[in-house]
Amino acid sequence: MSVHETAKSSRDARSSFLAMISGQPDRLRRRSISLGVAPDDAQDVAQTALLRAWRSIETLQSLEPGQMCSWLDRIARNTAIDLARKQARASLVPLEESIEDPKSFPRESEVREILNSALHAIANLPQTLREPLILSVAEELTAPEIADRLQISAAAVRQRISRARKRLIESRDGATPGSAKHS
Repeated sequence: MSVHETAKSSRDARSSFLAMISGQPDRLRRRSISLGVAPDDAQDVAQTALLRAWRSIETLQSLEPGQMCSWLDRIARNTAIDLARKQARASLVPLEESIEDPKSFPRESEVREILNSALHAIANLPQTLREPLILSVAEELTAPEIADRLQISAAAVRQRISRARKRLIESRDGATPGSAKHS
């Protein structure tokens, strides 16, 4: 594709995008609320999603309205997730402030035992479950980002993370690892 064709394609994408959002100006705010964003934050999420979409309009594969709506919904969902992560980090209270009675806090050896058990349970997960879980939790990657890295579908990523969490819960609760279907 020549530079002229690329510029024309970009203009076409931008004009289609503008037509879509002009027809439904409140769509992204409502979508944000449906994703669990507080109504007070929904307009901010919608505006951030629109800005991200505008900046990455060249990545849009198709100008079909359905494809464009799906693309924009994905951006809104990721923006809502980013806000939730940001709020979760901001709401963390320093450990010393969160402990009302230091005597009620488990001793260091108890904490170490809990952490060792958790690490052991994670280490015992099959690689196919452990890797997506660690990428999701430790590196805070989204399912599409993990899917891209592992060369599998985003649905497979979500399924593997769910299975990994289920196995960790079973491990914590003392269930036998073979008592449920796993793969």
